[in-house]
Amino acid sequence: MRRVTESETSGVALLVGAGDAIGAAVARRFAAGGYRVCVARRDAEKSRSLVQEIVASGGVARTVGTDVRNEEAVQALFAQVEAELGPVEFCLFNAGANVKTPLIETTGRLFFRAWELACYGGFLTGREAARHMVPRGRGTILFTGATASLRGGAGYAAFAAAKFGLRGLAQSMARELMPKNIHVAHLIIDGAIDSEAIHRRLSAATGTMPDLPPDGLIRTSSVAEAYWALHNQSRDGWTHELDIRPYSERW
Repeated sequence: MRRVTESETSGVALLVGAGDAIGAAVARRFAAGGYRVCVARRDAEKSRSLVQEIVASGGVARTVGTDVRNEEAVQALFAQVEAELGPVEFCLFNAGANVKTPLIETTGRLFFRAWELACYGGFLTGREAARHMVPRGRGTILFTGATASLRGGAGYAAFAAAKFGLRGLAQSMARELMPKNIHVAHLIIDGAIDSEAIHRRLSAATGTMPDLPPDGLIRTSSVAEAYWALHNQSRDGWTHELDIRPYSERW
């Protein structure tokens, strides 16, 4: 990749709650597309190697530590990114709170923390993104959802409640902001992501990965391409909700 200077880039892609799977893949895709990328997560050091990789490949990237559950922290994040990197043209809220606990063992604190991270954090991020984008009359705000955004499974009361709430937030934002030329979309990831975390979970019982059909896990690069395509859609055909799953997934 040819080194991209800041004057040549298309704006800033801010990825909030970006982890090592989907978040990292989206960072690579938008950097390759000429965006200055900011990866924001609670522990910024965890994305240091990703930033170094993007910079070494000719892109512009940095990582910032933030707590998406803290209103002042989210406001400060946007202020810092806008001042130091430029206008945020694309914002992804990708924080998750995937916890599985039997209902009678789900404490009030656990339920609240799941909602606080996956739903309230989405509200804070989406609102701040809108506050910066609306005056400019352009921008894209995406939210990562899950199977639990559509149906609550046994043991997932806290997670499903948070994801249902995030989906409702995305719908309300879309109806309010799309007439202002702000594209708001919600993505339902209905399947297992091909990542180290999923590999560990699937092999936990036996110590080895179970046999899966070819392409039975969702590649993070495939998700990143979907996010990139949404951002680049013409506004006469905007998608609000998109579900992604492997061909072999039962749904």
